[in-house]
Amino acid sequence: MGFLISRKWRYPRFLIALMVIELAGTVAALALFGIADPDLFRTRLWQVGSDNGFNSSPNQILYAYANHRPIPKTPFVWSQALTTFNLVISVLCTFILLCKVVMFIMHIWYPLLGTIVNAIITALWIVSICGQAGPDHSDKQHPSNSAWYITKSCDYAKANGSEHYCLMAKGTFATTVVMMVVFLANLLLGIWSLIPTAAQRANAKLDVDDMQNDSPVSENSDKHFEMKGIPTVAVGSKQPYTPRTLAFNTLDRQLPLRSQQQDKPRWS
Repeated sequence: MGFLISRKWRYPRFLIALMVIELAGTVAALALFGIADPDLFRTRLWQVGSDNGFNSSPNQILYAYANHRPIPKTPFVWSQALTTFNLVISVLCTFILLCKVVMFIMHIWYPLLGTIVNAIITALWIVSICGQAGPDHSDKQHPSNSAWYITKSCDYAKANGSEHYCLMAKGTFATTVVMMVVFLANLLLGIWSLIPTAAQRANAKLDVDDMQNDSPVSENSDKHFEMKGIPTVAVGSKQPYTPRTLAFNTLDRQLPLRSQQQDKPRWS
C-alpha cells in the first residue's frame, strides 16, 4: 500500500474552537493595526525611547542631512514597512478565515491544505513579532536589543502624554503573539491530522484488497472473464458453445438453441 494521507481532521471540535479564537484575534489585530497605520504611535514611542536613552533618535536622519553624513538606515522596529506589513497580515488573515469557515462547512478544508496555509501565516506572524520586538543598533551610543515599550513600563511615556500609546503598542504586540500561537496550534493539529489512524489504514487496506479482487486480471478473479454472462452448454451436447459461436450464429440468423433443436427429430 502506498503512502496514505488522511483527509479528515482528528479533533474537529478543537478546530472549531481555534476558529472562534482566531476570529476574535483577527478582529482585534485588524482594528489595532488599522488604527496604528500610518503613524499613530510609532514615532512618538521612538522619541520617548530616545529621550530616556533607550534607543536612537527619530531625528537622526535630519542630523545626517544637516551635517552631510551618511544617512542611517531606519530600524525595522520603527519603520513604516513594519506597520504596513502588520496591516497586510491582519487583512490576509481575515480573508483566510472567511475562506476557511466556508470550506470547512463544505468539508473541503483538508488537513494538507490547512497545514500549508497555517505554516505560511505562522511564519508571517513570527516575522511580525521579531519586528515589533526587534533591535535598534543605528545609534552606537544608545544601542537597544529590543523595543523599550515591551521590556519596560509605560510610566516613561507619561512625561509627554504618550502613556496610552504605549499601552496600545503593548496590546498590539500581545495580539500578535496570540495570533501566532493560534496559527501554530492550527499547524500542529494539521500535521497530526495528516497521519492516518489505525482504523483509516485498515479501511484503506480493505479497499485496496477489494479493488484487487474485483480486477479481471487479478489472481483471485475468474481468468475466463470473457465467458461471464454467457450460458454454458451441458456436457454431451453436439455443438460446443463459445463466444465466437454466438457471434457467427448471430450473423447467420441462427440462434444456438434453435440450431440444436433442428438437429433433433421433430416427433421424437
